[in-house]
Amino acid sequence: MISGKHLPLLLTLLSVFPVPAVADASRPGGAEGVGEAGEAWAFKLTPSYYATTNQHSATDLNLRANGGAHAFWLGHYRRGAEFEQTRTGYEFTLETAYARLIPSLQLATHGFAGMAGNLEIGTSVYALLGYGRTNARDYYNLNFDPNDSVVYGLGTRLIPGANLSLYTVRDNRLHTEQAVTHLVARTQWADRQRLTVDLFEKSGREAEDAPRLSGHGVALTYDYRDVFLRVARDHRVNFSAENQSRISLGLRF
Repeated sequence: MISGKHLPLLLTLLSVFPVPAVADASRPGGAEGVGEAGEAWAFKLTPSYYATTNQHSATDLNLRANGGAHAFWLGHYRRGAEFEQTRTGYEFTLETAYARLIPSLQLATHGFAGMAGNLEIGTSVYALLGYGRTNARDYYNLNFDPNDSVVYGLGTRLIPGANLSLYTVRDNRLHTEQAVTHLVARTQWADRQRLTVDLFEKSGREAEDAPRLSGHGVALTYDYRDVFLRVARDHRVNFSAENQSRISLGLRF
């Protein structure tokens, strides 16, 4: 896993842990686990807007479908007349009472391909482990973490109505020394409402021979029934010299 304006992406942590790029796939107040086999398909539509210093603004439209243990997504990113990309992916969730394993595959135009495996072990206290690989083709990194990487961390659900996690995503392939550490707190309450706060720190290089940078950011996601709003501020986005503000408004149906 690696980031960079035109470097690869895949580690799609979005459904495994509450990470900054995307809101949790489950509905607020619902179970975090996988639905029963044969459960009706549920969809999530997420349009996003990205404002980046010294760059044209960009948009992204993503449609995700979940049915039981299966999930598919289709998205399109566009930044002015400079760059655009269509992507698709699939993930499958294997779940027991004490562990959850999610392998995934993603393909995109410009010849990109990637895969990842994410593992959660434990219940009230759990370990987070992940591994991702891409073919290093052009990909605008909408995950904002390294993609050719390992993931490790811990989480807990000991606080009633809350889920806390601390994990690091670290490049283990492209010699960029990229690492992003996330502290994520998610709380939900009655009437299907949920708030997710993600604080993150990063350090590393955009490419192997680029200068080393450090940055930080925050992402806030508020879910109300089947609608959610996400705002984020990212300093040194994708380990570049630029800063970025993001806003997404999503609908589950």
